Amino acid sequence: MNYLVKIAGAAALAAAFAASAVSAQTIRMGTEGAYPPYNFVNDNGEVDGFERDVGDELCKRAGLDCVWVTNEWDSIIPNLTSGNYDTIIAGMSITDERDEVIDFTQEYFPPDPSVYMALAGTTLKDGSVVAAQTATIQAGYLASSGYTLVEFATPDETVAAVRSGEADAVLADDAYLSDIVKASNGELAFTGDPVSIGGGVGMGIRESDTELKAKMNAAIDSIKADGTLSALIAKWFDGRVVNY
Repeated sequence: MNYLVKIAGAAALAAAFAASAVSAQTIRMGTEGAYPPYNFVNDNGEVDGFERDVGDELCKRAGLDCVWVTNEWDSIIPNLTSGNYDTIIAGMSITDERDEVIDFTQEYFPPDPSVYMALAGTTLKDGSVVAAQTATIQAGYLASSGYTLVEFATPDETVAAVRSGEADAVLADDAYLSDIVKASNGELAFTGDPVSIGGGVGMGIRESDTELKAKMNAAIDSIKADGTLSALIAKWFDGRVVNY
């Protein structure tokens, strides 16, 4: 059965799921639930989006029971390592820095360019204030750029900062910002040049969970080989063509 579980306290969840993920055949899939189309919470209060479809299919092929858990982005890695869930499937790019703390499966989504979005007609210059979500590859990039970084806990807050004038622009994944630009009726637009940061998107797994990583990698191989992953990318990312 697939259902949404809200984080209710580290100690309670860790005790409830003390058995290892693979031996129990129950996998808690940790996601943010706030980054469409990768993941979001729908009107029924359920995790939805590209990663819900991908994750459910991976668990089906791996013979595992998926339970979906939402967690705020800035603590999503610590709560994986402390045992509150067994995977991170949350639009997380594979980076060397993150790989020092957790392990990753192979990618299930290719590297996505990061783009700047601002009020229409805005031109960025040295010192411009650019928003990014805390603990993202975009925040790391901006910290060493010529722009002034302002960080927010959620993606929605970064966009709101642009609309309110608190920030001149936001830097985020193209796949996230594209739909926002399209829905803004000309209020918002891309500005400047896209930047390439980080690798593809993979599933985060504790370094000790080697059996789970192997199961998920085999399942990702399977959905790549038969075209299922390409079809899901096209479904959720405006017909984007990715061939494996």
